[in-house]
Amino acid sequence: MTSGILTSKWFKFFVVGTLYTLWVIWLGNYFWLIGLAIIFDIYVTQRVHWAFWKKKDPPGGKQTKVVEWIDAIIFAVIAATFIRMFFIEAYTIPTSSMEKSLLVGDYLFVSKVAYGPKTPNTPLSFPFVHNTMPLSRTTKSYVEWIKRPYKRLAGFGDVQNNDVVVFHFPEGDTVALYMQNQSYYQLVRTYSRERIMTDPRNFGEVVARPVDKRENYIKRCIAIPGDVIEINRGQVSVNGQPMKDFDGIQFNYLVRTNGTGINPKALDRLNIALDDRTVFSSEQYMFPLTDNMADELRTFSNVTLVEKIMEEPGEWDPMVFPHSRNYPWNVDNFGPLTIPAKGETVQLTMENLPIYERIIQVFENNKLEVIGNTIMINDTAATSYTFKMDYFWMMGDNRHNSADSRMWGFVPEDHVVGKASFIWLSINKDRSLPQNIRLRRMFQFIK
Repeated sequence: MTSGILTSKWFKFFVVGTLYTLWVIWLGNYFWLIGLAIIFDIYVTQRVHWAFWKKKDPPGGKQTKVVEWIDAIIFAVIAATFIRMFFIEAYTIPTSSMEKSLLVGDYLFVSKVAYGPKTPNTPLSFPFVHNTMPLSRTTKSYVEWIKRPYKRLAGFGDVQNNDVVVFHFPEGDTVALYMQNQSYYQLVRTYSRERIMTDPRNFGEVVARPVDKRENYIKRCIAIPGDVIEINRGQVSVNGQPMKDFDGIQFNYLVRTNGTGINPKALDRLNIALDDRTVFSSEQYMFPLTDNMADELRTFSNVTLVEKIMEEPGEWDPMVFPHSRNYPWNVDNFGPLTIPAKGETVQLTMENLPIYERIIQVFENNKLEVIGNTIMINDTAATSYTFKMDYFWMMGDNRHNSADSRMWGFVPEDHVVGKASFIWLSINKDRSLPQNIRLRRMFQFIK
């Protein structure tokens, strides 16, 4: 009796229809309830042959192996795309910006439901590909025939201080296709816009990208909307309180020896990757180190100096946000700066405009002009501005080897993808099988 109920077409329709209805309610777009009619026909009336790729009544009641494979592939693609879009997505750590908290070669699961998944801005795209087709440097993997505004579904919570967050690169709205991993705006500051536009052989075509197709970054959220951030000689303070350092936070150190080289195996034991070893000579090196690693290196008999490299206050770095001489900041000395919050109003002046101009013009889509000493927003003189979104401040735990908010400023809420939650695999590219598998890092939750 029970097995008969479970195989009943009405029971199947009830289960699938209920799950689908709950999804529509979560989505908040009740137009999609029309899908219940399709589900009803698939399980009950069966008037339309929806699975057009296979015969409706095959001889002997069995489909061919090819059709069975096509059926399985279609189901897998749809299911995986749905899970990736709304629940969880795999991510790989490509650079050392989060070491030693996250290592190059860590494979993560990123939770979309932690903060609520955001619906795609460009829903028509090739499955399992982010922005560029496989085997190509320039071919887009998406079309912009349909464009959707920013919308985030309900999640389990909000972004909190110290969360490890995956987000779309805020300066990724414009890209030089042959240098996709670099900020176009930093390239302009280095080479000039004219050089980039007239040298396609080296830089490639310059294109614009929608929010959801910008490169994905992973950093730690240092400050949330309304927080005040300040960095003094490398020490980060939030709302006037020094931030507690994590075990994985590291800085660049100058290391000197008595003239003899440091044994590479000793550096392996300290987990200093090959790419992180800058060798000036047999007696002078530069390594990114945690406090514990620096203390251990000082115990080496041939090491005479282990000194943290720090920029001095007041030394202006033009590559550091907001790229203005009004703010003589660098990566080790920054702020104070208040993180914008939705609904809050800031007074605008010619002095502080560099801090907010990208928010006004790019992230919140306003026309911004400066005529003389007058700031014009949407053709109206403006002395203040009210933010439409929340913003966040993201930094890498590898403080001196991280392109983060110190370089490009605030991260808008519509760029947040999800929370890095779980390491399921970790591969050390400096070693070969089986030693390259970091067993101790596998199946670890991210802190």
